[in-house]
Parts: sequence; structure tokens; C-alpha cells
Amino acid sequence: MVTIEDIRQLTKDEKLRVMEAIWADLTSNGEDIESPAWHEKELQETTERVATGQETPIDWANAKADLRAERK
Repeated sequence: MVTIEDIRQLTKDEKLRVMEAIWADLTSNGEDIESPAWHEKELQETTERVATGQETPIDWANAKADLRAERK
């Protein structure tokens, strides 16, 4: 078992990779996870912003790369 102290020793990049691996595992069977009620509202609002041109979607891989670049 990994301890909190083990996690504290990781670099930010390592922590992000571990989080991504955990998320991929958790979501590999989407039926096991129920989205919270607020999530539906956020998705609807995002859909509206995209439809009205207030927001432009980007590829998840590009979004992650942008977020990582901001952390450096």
C-alpha cells in the first residue's frame, strides 16, 4: 500500500501521472461511478457556451499539455 508520505516524495509530474492512472482505472467501467447532480448542470452550461460561441472545446491531450506547461 502506498502511504501519504510516499506520495509527498513524488514530483508534481509523477503525482499527475499517478492521478491519471488512478482515474483511468476508476473510469474503465463507467457504470460503477455515479456523477454528482452538479455535474449535469455544469455540462449543460458548457454545452450552451459552446453553442453560442463563448467557448471553444479543445482536445483533452492538448488541454493536459497546456496545464502542464503552466506549471513549469
